[in-house]
Amino acid sequence: MARAILLGLLFLLSWILYLDRAAISTAKDLITGDLGLSNDAMGIVFGAFALGYAVAQIPSGWFADRFGPRVALAAVVAGWSVFTSLTGFARGFASLVAIRFLFGVAEAGAFPGSARAFFNWLPAEQHGRANGLIFSGSRLGAALSFPILAWVLDAFGWRGAFLFLGVPGVLWALVWLAWFRDQPPWKVDRLPAAVDDTRLGQVFRSRPMLLAMGQYFAGNFTFFICLSWMHPYLMSHYHLTRERAAWFSMIVLLIGATAQWVAGFLVDRLYRSPLRAHSRRIPAMAGFLLSAAALAAIRLSASPEASVACFAIATFGAEMTVSPSWAFCIDLGGKKSGTVSGAMNMIGNFGSFVSASLFPVMNRWTGDATAYFLVAAALNVLAGTAWLRMSAPRRKTS
Repeated sequence: MARAILLGLLFLLSWILYLDRAAISTAKDLITGDLGLSNDAMGIVFGAFALGYAVAQIPSGWFADRFGPRVALAAVVAGWSVFTSLTGFARGFASLVAIRFLFGVAEAGAFPGSARAFFNWLPAEQHGRANGLIFSGSRLGAALSFPILAWVLDAFGWRGAFLFLGVPGVLWALVWLAWFRDQPPWKVDRLPAAVDDTRLGQVFRSRPMLLAMGQYFAGNFTFFICLSWMHPYLMSHYHLTRERAAWFSMIVLLIGATAQWVAGFLVDRLYRSPLRAHSRRIPAMAGFLLSAAALAAIRLSASPEASVACFAIATFGAEMTVSPSWAFCIDLGGKKSGTVSGAMNMIGNFGSFVSASLFPVMNRWTGDATAYFLVAAALNVLAGTAWLRMSAPRRKTS
């Protein structure tokens, strides 16, 4: 029962995190109109969040390892909720960039802290489904934010919407502090991680870690399209209303959420089979190749429905890589899972930063988004091949 409550709370954390994160994409046209910002300026705003989120990953992971996920997660959720509300008080480009950067810094500790909680509470054969569950919550939060925010924005304006969105996270932090403890009341059987007896600098320079970070760059590059430019792209390219584009965007993210469940189940099922050594590799490689094919096909889409179908398949593929990536980091990191997973997520979110910033630039240089989608497809192919050489050190059961 306690494990179910843990997963439920972290699912809710992930849901709130992406609800808050995706809101700015839905509000983009209202913000640009009110503050007089260009697409290039909004690209910097989107990128400021991704940059803040990326640079704070390792410090926030260290914080969770050093002080425990109870304090760490309560602090980061309360912090990002404050900056969510402050977004509604932005008065211009500079203040909006600063607020979104600090919002990203605050959100950085969510998943490294969750990874450390999973290491403390769950055995290795449950890490796939656990990561799949919480990341599906993030995608559901993002998906539902599009229609919810479309209605809230029309009713209260973008400033009031962001003020309201800060409330759920503060309530979550209070509940987490009251219930969660860093160590469960039972013993967790686990494999000893190589990082526990190795300097972190050596791990960060190792081939498995470098490849894990590189492939996560490609996955985030792909997924961040859905949180930043997919909604505006559908509106402008196919002349859709904000509400219709919001519903299309919701469908894509809901399909992405199902990939989290599929991949999480597959990771754990393979872990209990003779293919244990490949339990992280097989789902990740399949996801990257599927995503690459769909991204290459977007440029051939003649209707919004066909384009949304390609976005959905690409997102499904990219999302299949998330659970195995985080399970791999827990395998590698052990008691330093927060720091190791934070390092992977840091490089991954540089992918988000590049993705958000590159879209308007390439669109202006080439006249359409074709080159951008082909670059994303190529990155996915490279990421899929990286998994051929990724493996955690073989260890004996303790």
